[in-house]
Amino acid sequence: MKLATIKHGLATEAAMIDEEAGLAFPLGIDMTTLIMLGQMPEPTSRGLPLSSVAILAPIPLPARNIFCVGKNYRAHAQEFTRSGFDSSAKSEAETIPEAPIIFTKVPQSVIASGEPILYPRGLSDKIDYEAELAVVIGVGGRGIDRSDAYDHVFGYTIVNDVTARDLQSLHKQWLIGKSLDSFCPMGPWLVTADEVDVANLGIRCWVNDELRQDANTADLIFDIPILIETLSAGITLQPGDIIATGTPAGVGLGFDPPRFLRPGDRVTVEIDGLGRLVNDVR
Repeated sequence: MKLATIKHGLATEAAMIDEEAGLAFPLGIDMTTLIMLGQMPEPTSRGLPLSSVAILAPIPLPARNIFCVGKNYRAHAQEFTRSGFDSSAKSEAETIPEAPIIFTKVPQSVIASGEPILYPRGLSDKIDYEAELAVVIGVGGRGIDRSDAYDHVFGYTIVNDVTARDLQSLHKQWLIGKSLDSFCPMGPWLVTADEVDVANLGIRCWVNDELRQDANTADLIFDIPILIETLSAGITLQPGDIIATGTPAGVGLGFDPPRFLRPGDRVTVEIDGLGRLVNDVR
């Protein structure tokens, strides 16, 4: 099932989406409450035309930082090391991580499809895109074994892990370079886990009309069960937590010379079954 957070009139609420019919069916509660509820309530009204509502990010303001995974596709790990921006690997032998590299983005960086990525003029001029599959936790827990991990997943969405590469390099730790305002486009839909073959999803990213990233989630170094097991080993995961699983090769810093984003560019991220996330740089 496709879900979204919609705004219509004075109301902001979760809704079931019938994309083929072009309708949104309001559910009368916010997305995090819906996830915690663990079951789908009946719509509170007849379907509203999608053209009459604003589609927000599925979870417009997450309760906690978004968990993110660095260097989780082999080819991207290699291009990142070659770029010279990688402070965690000094040689080709250290390119592929031995364990998941976890960092976070602050909740206030989240924006919806269609909202602008704000170009931080005077602060950074090396802005990059990263197409990613994101996992949304449904049932929380601590010490989750990888064999049980999918029982804790509510659904999946798309994230663009926008990054200021120069700030990422300058500060060594990645939070500042990853967390600027508008640096986490998300959506448009949250698709429930029962509809997604998460082990085999095509993931693509275009800058303007040029295809830059084209991969499959089958190529993840650390799959979703490993990520959930790793995070929950000492951190209690909560309903509504978001895990961005990493980006494949083809990001701007991977080109020679690098091809970073500029004002006026349009970034489109598409994942099979999850829709298209489209944001202009302004």
